[in-house]
Amino acid sequence: MSRERKRLVLALALIFVVNIFIIALAQKASADLYKKGSAGATVSEIQRRLKNWGYYSGAVDGVYGSQTEKAVRYFQRKNGLQVDGQVGDLTLAALGMTPKGNNGGGSGDLNLLARLISAEARGEPYEGQVAVGAVVLNRVKHPSFPNTLAGVIYQPGAFSCLDDGQFNEPVAESAYRAAQDAMNGWDPSYGAIYYFNPATATSKWIWSRPLIVTIGKHRFCA
Repeated sequence: MSRERKRLVLALALIFVVNIFIIALAQKASADLYKKGSAGATVSEIQRRLKNWGYYSGAVDGVYGSQTEKAVRYFQRKNGLQVDGQVGDLTLAALGMTPKGNNGGGSGDLNLLARLISAEARGEPYEGQVAVGAVVLNRVKHPSFPNTLAGVIYQPGAFSCLDDGQFNEPVAESAYRAAQDAMNGWDPSYGAIYYFNPATATSKWIWSRPLIVTIGKHRFCA
């Protein structure tokens, strides 16, 4: 085989390998994309969560139709996400769901809790960051609150950071560690289900809650 022919064969082989790599990446990128026409158990779970939180009123049938797309757009718009009516990794995380292709050891709940901690307790002592995460988890267990982490976080009026845009800011590295510590059982709030900053609180009602502990700028209450 001539030298020129060898070069041609090698070039074609390289192009083939690159194309296979690109196709694999594209498949991985789209593995966790749910949109109109999708169906299955994950779609059912998306519908169930949207329905529980008041975004969706249709049937939980596992079929991603127009009503589901409309509900997803509504959810994305209310939570500062790109409004495209499709559920990719970011929207899945906001829903408290773990993308199937996420092999990094994280979880939808961990990422969601870390985002909340970062927004609510940025600049607070580390113990205070863990305590904020613990309050969220304490609410999940409490009969007066939704029984899922995402349900607690997205409960209307529960956390001001969802209204002022802080929730969509970059997440501090310490918030991921604090979220993991809280999920592992550390509770510096000693069972608190409320917290507030007395320097900025405008609700008279929150002052009536029994004080458990003060950490940094936050008062943690029963």
